[in-house]
Amino acid sequence: MDSEAKIVLAFLFNRSGKTSLSEAELYLPLSMELGWFSTKEAQQFVRYVIKRELVVRKEGMLTPNFPVDTVKIPIGFTPSKKTFNDTSDTGKGKNCVEEIITLISEYTTQDKTRVAEEIKKEEREKNLFAEVTALLVARRQGVDVSEWYPFIEKFFMKGNTG
Repeated sequence: MDSEAKIVLAFLFNRSGKTSLSEAELYLPLSMELGWFSTKEAQQFVRYVIKRELVVRKEGMLTPNFPVDTVKIPIGFTPSKKTFNDTSDTGKGKNCVEEIITLISEYTTQDKTRVAEEIKKEEREKNLFAEVTALLVARRQGVDVSEWYPFIEKFFMKGNTG
């Protein structure tokens, strides 16, 4: 299924106009913008292409290990989700709130449950959406979540609330 992975990568790199992308610049468009995968599935895809050496890491960025301009992308192409699933990680797909909880937890070394409880409490008290509250709590803890701003904004602009 590397050929399908190459199509996805070629699509992402051609779409971005860049020759190298961060992991987030690969998985976030797949989940948040294109809706092809859940965030967790998109992250599994990134792990898959790294493991298969379809991309190589250079100075913290990922660069395709093949000429993306030679890959033909079929009209209406949509990847199959099963192709890239990592069998060692079969849990339920994460949403952006869970991803932000993980970032906060890793940055502050707090337990994820405690972070999630803090977000829920703020959400109830301030009557905010969970996604907005997660960003608020992250910023209060000093966690840089600025990369999530455009994706959260698009999420709300598309009317995907609840």
